[in-house]
Amino acid sequence: MAVSATTLTPAKVKKSSSLGMAWRRFLSRKWAVAAGIFILLEIMIAIFAPVIAPYDPYYSDYTATYQKPNAKYLLGTDDMGRDVLSRIIYGTRVSYSVGVLSQVCIVIIGLPIGAIAGLIGGWVDYVTMRVIDVLSSIPGMLLYILLMVALGGGSGNVFQALSNIILAMSLTGWIGIARLVRGQVLSLKESDFVRAARSMGADNTWIIKTHILRNALTPVVISMTLGVPGAMFGEAGLSFLGLGIAPPTPSWGQMIGIYQSFARTWPHLILYPALVLAVTMLAWILLGDGVRDALDPNIRM
Repeated sequence: MAVSATTLTPAKVKKSSSLGMAWRRFLSRKWAVAAGIFILLEIMIAIFAPVIAPYDPYYSDYTATYQKPNAKYLLGTDDMGRDVLSRIIYGTRVSYSVGVLSQVCIVIIGLPIGAIAGLIGGWVDYVTMRVIDVLSSIPGMLLYILLMVALGGGSGNVFQALSNIILAMSLTGWIGIARLVRGQVLSLKESDFVRAARSMGADNTWIIKTHILRNALTPVVISMTLGVPGAMFGEAGLSFLGLGIAPPTPSWGQMIGIYQSFARTWPHLILYPALVLAVTMLAWILLGDGVRDALDPNIRM
């Protein structure tokens, strides 16, 4: 079938070619592909946890406490007779909710702030960067702890606790995205196509939406992908300290924190949650590296 001349414009052909090349680059990174498949499997596990989990993660069987891994309980049971495997499966929901949603909020906050500061410049850029410098001087985890204490972290309401964790991470996490976008905007606003648009009467809002944000999205996507494991680790640290998700709702970090004193007597209580957390973080890092290599125009296959 013949294709009309208007079907494929040069812009569409170029976009399709760029996406195809990026996809081929990504597929050539076998570890990144494997990490992506692993992450998709974990997302499916989180969605279908009630179907996949062999037992109710909240049910306590006091006749089967401190069971080591066996045929009935593949990863053993805890001090209340709850199945460790089922609780790890349900803990996937917490880690992915915090990791992904916090990064979405961070991008929503940091992207426009960095774009406006870089494009307008002057006193707006100066004030924005000074605020960023002040916030950057505060250790991230310390600020998370202070915010969680102020917001009431570790409350019995799981949705309240999740909201508090995401809010605490979003209030400071946007700094990195804002810096990244500002640097991109400073280089893009001097480009020929932005100068041409401005000379034709385009305002800042139109330039940001049409030219700046579109060209600055690649490093933002990469940063977001690499930021998910950091958010997961932050949630685990807060839950470890008792400022995150409160029992009985399972969380990987919470399970590690509660049973840290049983490391020698019943190591399975902390070994498996820690192993799942470590492998998940590694998978996201490998995926982020693969996305970076695929979207980087300077890399050739």
